[in-house]
Amino acid sequence: MKTKNVLFFYLTFLAALHAKAQYSFDKPLYGAAYYHEYMPYERLDEDIRLMKNAELTVVRVGESTWGVFEPQEGVFEFEWMDRIIDKMHQAGIKVILGTPTYSIPAWLAYKHPEVMAEHQRGNKAYYGIRQNIDFTNPTFKYYSERIIRKLMERYAQHPGVIGYQVDNETEARGVNNRDYFIGFRNYIKNRFNNDLSLLTKEWGMNYWGMNINTWEEFYTRDGVTSPSYKNEWERYNRKQVADFLNWQCDIVNEYKRKDQFVTHCFMPDFQNIDQVESFRQMQYPAINVYHDVQDKQDGQRIAYAGDFVRTVANNNYIVMETNAQGIGWDARTQYPPYDKQLRQNVYGHYASGANMVEYWHWSTLHYGQETYWRGVLGHDLQPNRIYNEFKTTAEELKRIGDRIVDLKKKNKAAILYSHDSYHALGFMPYTYKSNYPIDMVHKALYFQNIEADIVPCDKMTDFSQYDMLVIPPLYVATDELLLAIDLFVKEGGHVVMMHKSGYCNEHSAVRSTFAPGPLRKACGFYYQEYSTISEMPLKNNPFQLENKNQIGDWYEFLIPETAEPLAYAEHPFFGKWPVITENKYGKGKLTYIGTYPSQGLLDAIVRKAAVEAKVIAADNHTFPIIQRSGVNKSGKAIHYIFNYSGETKEITYTYLQAKELISGKAVQSGDNIVLEPWEVFIMEEK
Repeated sequence: MKTKNVLFFYLTFLAALHAKAQYSFDKPLYGAAYYHEYMPYERLDEDIRLMKNAELTVVRVGESTWGVFEPQEGVFEFEWMDRIIDKMHQAGIKVILGTPTYSIPAWLAYKHPEVMAEHQRGNKAYYGIRQNIDFTNPTFKYYSERIIRKLMERYAQHPGVIGYQVDNETEARGVNNRDYFIGFRNYIKNRFNNDLSLLTKEWGMNYWGMNINTWEEFYTRDGVTSPSYKNEWERYNRKQVADFLNWQCDIVNEYKRKDQFVTHCFMPDFQNIDQVESFRQMQYPAINVYHDVQDKQDGQRIAYAGDFVRTVANNNYIVMETNAQGIGWDARTQYPPYDKQLRQNVYGHYASGANMVEYWHWSTLHYGQETYWRGVLGHDLQPNRIYNEFKTTAEELKRIGDRIVDLKKKNKAAILYSHDSYHALGFMPYTYKSNYPIDMVHKALYFQNIEADIVPCDKMTDFSQYDMLVIPPLYVATDELLLAIDLFVKEGGHVVMMHKSGYCNEHSAVRSTFAPGPLRKACGFYYQEYSTISEMPLKNNPFQLENKNQIGDWYEFLIPETAEPLAYAEHPFFGKWPVITENKYGKGKLTYIGTYPSQGLLDAIVRKAAVEAKVIAADNHTFPIIQRSGVNKSGKAIHYIFNYSGETKEITYTYLQAKELISGKAVQSGDNIVLEPWEVFIMEEK
């Protein structure tokens, strides 16, 4: 889509993002988290020898060891870490140092039990596990700041340290302490300009007589039933996480050199984090990605994580943790990758824009909760099949890494992600399936080689850089956001939108207009009724699907105004109303799905829209052949071609003349290429 103003992504709310660190990735980094303090015997020199032999280039250290750095209050021991970082640096291995605040020492819990988290309905956290604290508690923050400053004073100038990870996988994790609630009450007072009548109106607090007349009467989260209260509580949780991480960044930034970066490792379940605000002071945000292997290996989870964090950062990113062998807090999920799968997954990360891949972790633990979360080395601490494949991959990266680092991607399609809708639909569920099926949406694009960004839309209203938007149920949204989608369609964009969109305003209150509210013109219909339904097929199989023509769970009685019906249910009652429609509006088109479709049906709807929007060609490859593209530092197009199957596949190469980087072979457009099981080719166009 061509528009008069193609703006920088996140024009307003990323304005405060720091300039990129001067640290530059000349080649992708490849390594593992390393914990010498967990080893059953002294073997630092031996580990470094094995690392060097395998061409490992980076380790992360220190994020879990506050109790080792400060075994007693005010008693600091750093010499053991000095030795590790010194020897890594001497060996040419780069180090990322973590602030150890997510796992507190025993003395802190014993002397200051007030730092421990309290949860809803009188439940509380106990010592003996990580992430068991109220991270906003002043006492916790006092001691956290002290250990962070001690670490930075000691290591900020060490030439071996290239960056810092603040905390680890931070979320609110159910914190409900009294001071945390007081902070929420103050947050609400500020949100509503201290106006209790406005709060009562927007939240509908007269319902069940829950209106309040003074702020002292504002009640805690424990027994709350109001969706408005619950959704605002989740927003507050996300704000507190972002404030905590930025507070740590502020401290680290006082000490760090200009050639160092700050990061944090998030999990790819994004609902509990305000990613944009949390990443504001980080140069290379990190993601932890754990995924299926063996016969279930498909690369989708890797792409899903990368498509989100890359978009939020508006930059390349790093992978701080991923699986090397079997994972889990017990021994029931021990699925090591097949041969060549470890290597394939590494390139899956780089194909999405990663600049570093690290495994959790270097060697498998001999004790503790994660005894069977296996690393590159097993319990015997000796080279093995995974180690050898790591080495093979690292040698390839050493040779071709400068051609694939800092990959830039400009996708034509985007998925709009709504934190508010995710939570609100969880509070008011309509199905026993996923109430917010974003993973289903991503699969509909990924498996058909429609590359897309995942865009958090709660604060974003400019989509002009895209040609196509795919929108999971946008249940909670401001008028401004819905009108921005209206404008996107009017100016030539294509939208595929799922059921329940536009139904509630930003306070999780249902709009008092015909659904879908401000989207009515762009959708070309309205509706007043809906029904829970059992599974049923579409009439006349309109998308020519053999066993994937089903809908279920939810049915909206759409009444077209300008929209063209595309599908009806095969049912004597529900079949009176179309359930999938298409509306030409302005220069664009909006396809609406007023039901919960099968995966195959969603795939067909998305594919039709993508072909019409010229996002993909009608004859493009589909899974198990997956293609990912971008532009490298030299300005040349890079195309990754993956075979995610245990069978040899032969396909036609459809891009321009290129060189396959790993083999060095020349490839012409129209050539047949053969991919062995679990193979990847990397094409650089000439």
